[in-house]
Order: sequence, then structure tokens, then C-alpha cells
Amino acid sequence: MLYGSALTSLGAWIYLTLFHGKFWQGGPVLKPSTAPPCAPDVAIVVPARDEAASIEACLTSLLEQDYDGKLSVILVDDNSTDGTGDLARALPNPHKRLTVLTGASRPAGWSGKLWAVNQGAQEALDHIGPYGYILLTDADIMHAPKHLSTLLAKARADDLDLVSEMVALNCESSAERFLVPAFVYFFAMLYPFAWTANERSKIAGAAGGTILLRRRALERIGGIEAIRGALIDDCTLAAHVKRSGGRLYLGHSALAWSVRPYRGAKDIWEMIARTAYVQLRQSPLLLLVTIFGMTLIWLLPIGLTVFGKGRTRKVALLTYLLSCATFLPTLRRFGLPLWRALPLPLIAAFYMAATIGSAIDHHRGVGVRWKNRSYTDEAS
Repeated sequence: MLYGSALTSLGAWIYLTLFHGKFWQGGPVLKPSTAPPCAPDVAIVVPARDEAASIEACLTSLLEQDYDGKLSVILVDDNSTDGTGDLARALPNPHKRLTVLTGASRPAGWSGKLWAVNQGAQEALDHIGPYGYILLTDADIMHAPKHLSTLLAKARADDLDLVSEMVALNCESSAERFLVPAFVYFFAMLYPFAWTANERSKIAGAAGGTILLRRRALERIGGIEAIRGALIDDCTLAAHVKRSGGRLYLGHSALAWSVRPYRGAKDIWEMIARTAYVQLRQSPLLLLVTIFGMTLIWLLPIGLTVFGKGRTRKVALLTYLLSCATFLPTLRRFGLPLWRALPLPLIAAFYMAATIGSAIDHHRGVGVRWKNRSYTDEAS
């Protein structure tokens, strides 16, 4: 029985490695580029709630984009209590590129972030022509001067409706070095970048830190209102665009990075738990299937390597080493030593525990606090 389980786990890893969109290789990285000769109008929407620590640097990096076309930056101050909006209004704005909106009260049925994004998107439509683009980004993201022109060059060259990039994440604290690279790795496993770009695949992923969206694609899906209650808003938006016939790109960014720190494991736990059970459609059955699958893929190989015997141990060891090998490209991307692949089963166990914790919190009605809002109340 144990030998059969070991073979099943190995078979699962052979499938994942060879036939699951080569997720472990990571996504493509765009090289810095100039904007296309006919640079379209672009409006950048930045929802912000209590982002005083980063808002000035974020907006400055956007206002200083090296872009020849018409560029507008719209900050939506989502009821901040730390002076985020005042800091934004005090920034130099010689070219009148920056508009600061005070967010209205959130109506029922909207998630907090998407209500802010919707207000910004409605303002953005007044700033761009029918062939313009909207860039959605977060208030803790910094952008190199050529980031926008690089995104536009990709969108125009490949006739894309949505161009998204996973920005470089903080990886400085011990908790970040241990847990953050796996977040990128697991995201790619859920949403293989190659499958997102494949028009024949139903997989549609996006990373909220950078989403460049064609105006016509947004209007075709019915605007942000079409996803108003979504808690995994980036991937939900990508799914709507793809189902409407849109073409997608998802990659890694070398020109944008997050400055949000995760100082301890608790911070990362809360980041995972915020949407983990939503990812499973808040289904106890899917949670059980996920626990079984993660146990088979991550915990069984290392368990049988340590406690198994004979050919069972050999198969388990091969499986464990194969799983570690798939993590190496992600570690290289973060500039971390390759030995950090060895505790990958332990890291997976942490993510599995956070997912279980997310489910427990949901069914207890406790939820997760994020930006001084209750996670369970976001769409109420």
C-alpha cells in the first residue's frame, strides 16, 4: 500500500513537471522598451487605503513615467485614516497629471478594493479615448520609468487586451526569505503563465500589482461592476476578459516592485488566509480534496523518505528531489541559495495550515482583518 502511494505521488509529480504548463519555469520577463510610435491614452488607477508609508513614492514613480502619450494618474483615497489623501494632494503636479478622489461610501455587494477601483475607472474613462488603456496598480508598488511604455509595447505588439505582471516581492526578513518565494511558485502552479496566454485554455490569471487593461475589453465585460463582489479580484477580472474573447499575458516584472514588508510568519499567514478559502469557493468538500492532494504531493514523499523502507523509500526520495528541483528557478529569481528548496514540504505544510485556518475562520464567522476591514464583510 505504501509503495503504491509512493508511485502515485511520483506520477503526480511527473505530470506536474512535464504537462502542467511548465509552471515551475516561471513566466516570461519583459525587457525595457519604448512606447509604440502611436502611443495611446493611458489612465493609471491607484486605490489606496491607509498607505501613507508608500503613497508618495508610488505616485512619484507613476508621474515620472517615460511615456510620450497622454498620461493621467488617478488616486482613489478609500477612507484612509492616516492622511494618505492629503499626502497625495501635496505632491508636485506641474503637468496636472494627478487627480485625487475621495472615495464614496461602499454600497452593499461590493468588495472594498473594487469599489475604489470602480470609482477610479469611471474617472479614467473621462481621461482616455476609445482606444486607450487603464493601468491598475497598488499603492505599495514602485515603477521604473520605462515600465508603462514596456507594458504598452507588449500590448500593442501582440494585440493583447490584458497585460499583467507579478511584481518583485519583498524578500528581506527571515519569514519572507522562507515563505515568499513559495507564494510565487504556488501561484504559478494554480495559474500556469503559459496557460493564461493560451487562448484555448480556460485558465486565466493576473497579478493585481500590475494590470494593463484595454478600454474596449473593460467595456465588453460590463466594467468593474461585473466583478464587484470578487475577493480574488485580479484573477476574476482576467477570467471575465478571457471569457469575453480577450487575449491575455501574464509574466514577471523586472521594472516594478512591492515595498510592502512581511516582517513575520503571522503577516504572511494573514495574507494567505485572506483569500485561501475563497479560492476553494468556500467549499468544505474542495477543502478536503485540497488537503488530500497537498498531503499526497508534499507531505507523503518526505514522510516516506524518512520513515519508509526499501523501494518505497527510494521512490519517495526521487519524488521529493523532483519536487525540490522544480523550486530552483523560483529561488534563482529571488537570488536565494538553492538549499532553500529542501524545506519545501514544510513550507507547503504552512500554506496548507493557513488554508485550513482560513476555512475555520470563515465558518466561525471571524474572518481576517485587512486594511481595518473584516474580510468576511468585504462583499456584504
